[in-house]
Amino acid sequence: MYSEIAKNKRKTIYLIFFFLLLIAGIAYFAGIYFGDYSITIGAMIGALIYVTISYFASSKAALTFNGAKQIEKKDDPRLWRTVENLAITEGLPMPKVYIIEDPGMNAFATGRNPEHASVAITTGLLNALEDSELQGVMAHELGHVKNYDIRVSMVVFGLVAIVSIMADIILRATIFGGRDNKNSNNVLMIAGIVAMIITPIIAAIIQSAVSRKREYLADATGALTTRYPEGLVSALEKIRDGGSSLKKQNASTAHFFFANPLKGGNKISSLFSTHPPVDERISKLRSMGSQL
Repeated sequence: MYSEIAKNKRKTIYLIFFFLLLIAGIAYFAGIYFGDYSITIGAMIGALIYVTISYFASSKAALTFNGAKQIEKKDDPRLWRTVENLAITEGLPMPKVYIIEDPGMNAFATGRNPEHASVAITTGLLNALEDSELQGVMAHELGHVKNYDIRVSMVVFGLVAIVSIMADIILRATIFGGRDNKNSNNVLMIAGIVAMIITPIIAAIIQSAVSRKREYLADATGALTTRYPEGLVSALEKIRDGGSSLKKQNASTAHFFFANPLKGGNKISSLFSTHPPVDERISKLRSMGSQL
């Protein structure tokens, strides 16, 4: 169990490091192509500012966009006590608790650190789960909080946006401005155009890979907390069979959720999925269970 957690943490660090190199590469290419390295510096400063804003604003936006309503203990004692007991077990501050009025079976956690954390669950999932299953799901979400997964997700999401914005600006400047540059190299221009088209796709794949690794890590952490992986396995089976997509679709916050909240999917879109297949998660949890 502990080795699984450590392995996922290492893989996530490698992916984020590659992501940062990608951004630095875009900024450096812009400096070379336009012969002005102040563009590189400006791009990196702008990226830092944008990521900082996303870091502080994303959590509140995720709750608002998905219609989450904050509750107190009297509103749902069962849910409140479950979260409270798990927080005590993990040595975490009590997070804010939210409910989303939606028949889709899903949940999510958000917050830049344990002191500013929130957990939310849909009415569809809350009503469908037995106590042990609810403990498994909430332990998973608090696992995200404990492992600072939301912080990682918010930073990566901001970096993806920066890559897309930078690539679009440079691509337009290359196409429309390169013709007036007598010293421009046609091969370099073509290579730059291709790179600027492909780079946002690579960034999206990296973001999805990071998110999938964090889901496996939260599963492992949740199973370790409850000491009963079968509770989480049973919840995943119900979600798989009952459906996790929400009525209110919001792609920008999909990576926060316990399971994919978006409808549809195919082999190509699976490359960009922020969640690993449910059956794979179940299989990993059952293999972990034998090691507890």
